[in-house]
Amino acid sequence: MKAALARIANLPRDKADTLLLLASALLVLLPHTAHLPWWVSLLCGATLAWRAAITLQGKRMPPSLLLLPLAFAAMLGVMHSYQTLLGRDAGVAMLVLLVAFKMLEMHARRDLFVVVFLCFFLVLTNFFYEQGIVTALLMALSVLLLFTAQMSFQFAGAVPPLRERFLMSARMLGLAAPLALALFFLFPRIQGPLWGLPGDAGGARTGLSETMAPGMMANLAQSQEVAFRVRFDGAPPPREQLYWRGPVLGDYDGRTWTRVGAARRQGLEDRRLALSVAGEPLRYEVTLEPANNRWLFALEMPERLPGVASNAAQLSAEVEMTTLLPIAARLRYQVASFVHYRLQADALPFDADQWLQLPADGNPRALMAGMQLRAIPDPARRVDTVLRGFRSEHYVYTLDPPLLGRDAVDGFLYGSRAGFCEHYAGAFVFLMRAAGIPARVVTGYQGGEINPLDGYLTVRQSDAHAWAEVWLARRGWVRIDPTAAVAPERVQRGMAGAVPPRPPFGIEGLGGLVGIDGAAHPWLLQLRYAAGAMNNGWNQWVLNYTPQRQRGMVDRLQAALLDWRLPLWLGILAIVLLLVRTLRRRREVDPVDALYSALCTRLSRLGLARSADEGPRAYAARIAAAGRLAPEALAAAQEFLHRYSSWRYAPRGADAHLATTLKRLLSQVR
Repeated sequence: MKAALARIANLPRDKADTLLLLASALLVLLPHTAHLPWWVSLLCGATLAWRAAITLQGKRMPPSLLLLPLAFAAMLGVMHSYQTLLGRDAGVAMLVLLVAFKMLEMHARRDLFVVVFLCFFLVLTNFFYEQGIVTALLMALSVLLLFTAQMSFQFAGAVPPLRERFLMSARMLGLAAPLALALFFLFPRIQGPLWGLPGDAGGARTGLSETMAPGMMANLAQSQEVAFRVRFDGAPPPREQLYWRGPVLGDYDGRTWTRVGAARRQGLEDRRLALSVAGEPLRYEVTLEPANNRWLFALEMPERLPGVASNAAQLSAEVEMTTLLPIAARLRYQVASFVHYRLQADALPFDADQWLQLPADGNPRALMAGMQLRAIPDPARRVDTVLRGFRSEHYVYTLDPPLLGRDAVDGFLYGSRAGFCEHYAGAFVFLMRAAGIPARVVTGYQGGEINPLDGYLTVRQSDAHAWAEVWLARRGWVRIDPTAAVAPERVQRGMAGAVPPRPPFGIEGLGGLVGIDGAAHPWLLQLRYAAGAMNNGWNQWVLNYTPQRQRGMVDRLQAALLDWRLPLWLGILAIVLLLVRTLRRRREVDPVDALYSALCTRLSRLGLARSADEGPRAYAARIAAAGRLAPEALAAAQEFLHRYSSWRYAPRGADAHLATTLKRLLSQVR
């Protein structure tokens, strides 16, 4: 290994520069392997390896008769993989192959710069697929290496070491960074993400849907993908109150719960909700990740619809918040919610019949049990009776419930007695309807994790939850969480506190090491919090920097500029920077050069000014020919100029007393 590194370090300049360009191109191409067809990645890797072998062995480039058929076959392969040569994905694949094949056709310096500029363009295409902070840092490193490679080809004489070239490129990027930041924050922005939508924005993503069947929530609970983040204006409420409302399901076919049919919903959205609230609302800001659906999540019960930029928010009769268009980009909105409320408590809802409907056949045992509950006069006691049954009859909360047959509710209640939140919520609503109590299933998220570093509460797909709502006289729609009767730790400590998650890669104990089950080592937990805070900051200030936020920042900047204090502080800062620069320049002036400037100034006052193109020795000869100085002053000036000329143009020795000698000679020039 050491011998190979030593061999590379001793390569001729052209070979070393070519290998540096290959390494830079490899770093640019590497992220594209995640979305390119496998054969494109394999072909590019083989092409770069071929070019590296040619460089190290000093062999000739392959002829065009070999490259042309290879390029044509690659183009046919792209056509076969994408069914087109146009569009984003096919275009990126063609550009990747072009960069790889161009490496085998670099004959002149112009070809080198063509490859560098193609790589710069290819850097931008990475943001078509991923816009996270890791991608941004990797692309910044790629640009730095490309600058270094480009600079290496431009040196005409001696080439500085690689470390100095790398630092020089870093300084160039550092000088450009302030201008880039100013353009990013102040240049007029178009609506939507800067680089367009990421590759998966328009496709299917993990998240809640408008249906719920046994096993759906359990599968969703395995995902650690972020659903949304929340920042409260004050202290967050207790975890038991963190119910983030989503789709409300009312139709049941014996196995699957779905939203109420569109024909039965017509006209309901126009009716006014009978909502009474108490106390002060909780105010918070939600940053919703794109999931290509229309759901807006909020704590029960939202005060009003949030304002959504470039979209329209809607409120259903079941207090579901949706948007008119699917959410394909990160969305931020403000919400105020009341924790204490009563919904439709004045009278039986006009649509109560739809919350009592059950299938005509199926689940006979659960149907009979619910009808027997009608013997209890108080509906609230019927609810408590079912919840006591869940608590006392050895039901199990699990991520791996057994499969259920046609009569899913009967199979769960009287057979397996093991299930996830959707089993308990669905069975409970079925029993309530059979008992004559209007009931419905509510899906959404419960809980979340507070990041102590930035104060944001992160709600993940693993926090997906299902609960129930029943209508009780004088109380209205009341939230009932049957899961809390079986596993109260699910509500108090989250899903990981109730059901240990499956270990990553099937390795027991690895979950605690990485912190997915709350048992991570403190420093690993802090590292996870720091990574989450950095990612959230990147999302908030870069990816979610919308035209609306830009207008707000410009307005605040204009208001600050009108304030007399900001210009004052800017003036003071400019003066301080000018003084620092002046002092730094003074420290950088060599004392010998300073004495030479002082001699030239003194002789200029005596009528012997030095010409701009006149060297020290020529200056000394002209002073002697002028005859204006006394012999002692002339001898001192000539000795000064000869000593300075020897120090400036001859190989410099370690003369520690030169400045002292020149200062003495300067004092004799009168």
